[in-house]
Amino acid sequence: MNDLNLDEIWMRRAIRQAELAAEDGDVPIGAVIIHGTAIIGQAHNQVERLKDPTAHAEMIAITQAAAALGDWRLLETVLYVTKEPCPMCAGAITLARIPRVVFGAPDLQNAGILKCPEIIRSVLEAECRDLLQAFFKSIRKHP
Repeated sequence: MNDLNLDEIWMRRAIRQAELAAEDGDVPIGAVIIHGTAIIGQAHNQVERLKDPTAHAEMIAITQAAAALGDWRLLETVLYVTKEPCPMCAGAITLARIPRVVFGAPDLQNAGILKCPEIIRSVLEAECRDLLQAFFKSIRKHP
């Protein structure tokens, strides 16, 4: 079976998750994370159900996958999601080191909807930097 056939099979699983979201009255987005040939995370949007703006399908599936692997680094995985990930989810995907993302529908609204918040930089920068540096220095001393 070629990659396109596998992509379609796994995307159908993501679509089923999206249908569950719609049944719950949430935006119909579903996600599935595969490691090898096994599903290690699958979810649908639960923003309305949980009253949580971070309860996107991708975020929940990433949490499940990390728990399944016992590691936050989701190397050698593939994320299937029915809609192109939003900036929050894209950031989580990057941080989780997911090397391959397959999505169904592009997000044509993203550029026009996103409103960048005011960003204030470098408040107590030295203290914040020192805290981070001390932390990493201490963990590098201890194997």
